[in-house]
Amino acid sequence: MIPIGDDNSDLRIRPVVNWLLLAANVFVFVFLQGLGSNERFTMAFATVPAEILTGRDVAETIPVRDAYGRPVAEVEIPPTPIPVYLTLITSMFMHGSLMHLLGNMLYLWIFGDNLEDALGHGRYLVFYLLTGVLAGLAHVFVTAFFGADRLIPSLGASGAISGVLGGYIVLYPQRRVRVLWLYQVMHVPAILAIGIWFLFQLISGAGTLGASGGGVAYGAHIGGFVAGAVLVKLFAQARPAYQVV
Repeated sequence: MIPIGDDNSDLRIRPVVNWLLLAANVFVFVFLQGLGSNERFTMAFATVPAEILTGRDVAETIPVRDAYGRPVAEVEIPPTPIPVYLTLITSMFMHGSLMHLLGNMLYLWIFGDNLEDALGHGRYLVFYLLTGVLAGLAHVFVTAFFGADRLIPSLGASGAISGVLGGYIVLYPQRRVRVLWLYQVMHVPAILAIGIWFLFQLISGAGTLGASGGGVAYGAHIGGFVAGAVLVKLFAQARPAYQVV
């Protein structure tokens, strides 16, 4: 079930922050990551759990393992030119591939504008960054707790976007979402469209606990979603009543 749109008929403000977030993610991937070819930049600004846990920069060569935990290659982690804790933010704007970027931007495009409308520009930006950071910390915690490889870098906007989805399902559980399902376009309530996505994260995350190799950081997805669902009402309390732009 792939979302392709939702009801935007009641939007009161232009989602300029959401547009800027979309543009920032595309800019970083195209011009700074070189469409994924600039591996040194990507590794330097990604979140490495070991660095977050210790507060110290890690610069070494690590093995890349297959699904069975066998080393198949090596990747260099270069020095991080910023305080390591800031990688919890920089990693939010980087992606591992073009499909990774497009998938994340699709969800942000569909669901982010409604949340920005509910929270207002400034609160939406803080909400996005905060849930993204909490998602990254959730990934670090899961990695440490289950004994996964702490040197595997993580990156992507998925954690922050999961926060957006968590906030959306709380504020708009019955809003109609257009989804592509078995080559047909259907209209379903958000609680179903996003609920199925979250259930998949739970099932997939449970299946990868303790895995030593890389892959999808389901802990970040789940952590970001929960953070968004819990915090969104706090951010929406002072909902702006104006109509501008």
